[in-house]
Amino acid sequence: MNIIAFSHKEIIVSRTFVRAALVVSFVALTALGAYVRIPLPFSPVPITLQTFFVILGGAVLGKKFGSFAQASYLGLGLLGMPIFQSYGAGLLHIAGPTGGYLAGFIPASFIVGAIINMRRNSTSFFHIILSMSFGLLFIYACGISWLIIGYKLTLVKALSLGFIPFIPGAILKLITASWIYSKIRTRTNEIF
Repeated sequence: MNIIAFSHKEIIVSRTFVRAALVVSFVALTALGAYVRIPLPFSPVPITLQTFFVILGGAVLGKKFGSFAQASYLGLGLLGMPIFQSYGAGLLHIAGPTGGYLAGFIPASFIVGAIINMRRNSTSFFHIILSMSFGLLFIYACGISWLIIGYKLTLVKALSLGFIPFIPGAILKLITASWIYSKIRTRTNEIF
């Protein structure tokens, strides 16, 4: 897509370049989201902004590029870049209490992108929130499952440590990400 406009519109020289830049941006934003960390004294899982960027990335980038961005993020972390929360990296960090949540990033981004794509031109805010809700719930389901399997917690204990304290923040992230996407949806549809 080579568009050169001399009016008030933006200039897009290459769709491929813009797509690549957005994928790299969401890898970086997810990493930065890990550094925005609020530890909870009663839980091994901190509050971070990562899930915000996972669901927003799935909507903006779509299922293919969104899941690729999250796979790239996890791959960089596994290769030793300190981009997980608490400047963590490597396989040992993935085996920690947040490993299940991290494992849910790739499919969650895919889920959000797939559901958004079903009605790509829809202006329904409800559809956007619904698609992001499914992605967010998938992340929490993976995290809770890991706490149960890897840490031998009961379902009630895993929910009380890995889901219930995060509900208010998750709602705020969900509404904010949905609002942002609703404002930029038309532009991202042109690119993706």
